[in-house]
Amino acid sequence: MKSKKLIRKLFSLYPTSIAKKYHDYVGKMLPCLREEVNKIIVCLDVTKKVVDAALVNDVDLIISHHPFIYGKKKDVLLDPYKADLYSRLLSHNICVYSFHTNFDEGKNGMNDALLGALGLENIHPLESIPMARIGMLPEEVDINVFAKNAVKSLKLNYGQLLPYGKNKIKTVAIIGGAGARECFLAYKEGADLFISGDTPYHIRREIIDKGYNYLHLDHEIEKIFIPTFAKILSKIDSSLEIIPIDDVVQMELITL
Repeated sequence: MKSKKLIRKLFSLYPTSIAKKYHDYVGKMLPCLREEVNKIIVCLDVTKKVVDAALVNDVDLIISHHPFIYGKKKDVLLDPYKADLYSRLLSHNICVYSFHTNFDEGKNGMNDALLGALGLENIHPLESIPMARIGMLPEEVDINVFAKNAVKSLKLNYGQLLPYGKNKIKTVAIIGGAGARECFLAYKEGADLFISGDTPYHIRREIIDKGYNYLHLDHEIEKIFIPTFAKILSKIDSSLEIIPIDDVVQMELITL
């Protein structure tokens, strides 16, 4: 498939216009792109493992969720680790495109996939937070049961639950990754439980004081990007060879 045709199609689905401009970097990460694309690596982050696999398999393109170059290139490449990965990819003419908050917010993107995996129905964006998604469970569920099932469904080692709202929940909202600060808007729109990660202490404290339910699931839940984006690519062109690489390392919860 012609590379430019594929990229145009992907950005028609997940335009840069919906990326969070105040802190995001999406799109082309290296000044190279092969004319044809047949073999693609899909990953959460561009790591040494990903770059090694790209070179061994002679892939045409890497698509990551988290931006490979997050910030001004000259500043990012002061890091020897990042500079080495960049140099290796550039020397082999392997480009990287990153779909970050434009994928989080886009239709059938990150947050749709996460709530779908948790069994929610009637999934739609929140009015006050277009990136967030809210949906309904088929029936009310005990919050502790739901939390345990969520951890299992998303293949995590653990979650952290603040059960200070309703004991039985039906309406769940989510922002995968780092959306904890948006939880209070979600509650105003009727969420019985909000799910996110990277949760600061003062946010946790306020959730408790206001009597809400909150499920902290680490940023790693965004690894659902890998199979989700692979399916999107296959729908665009079933002849593409997709190599999914899950290089996500989860921490273990220590309990006494």
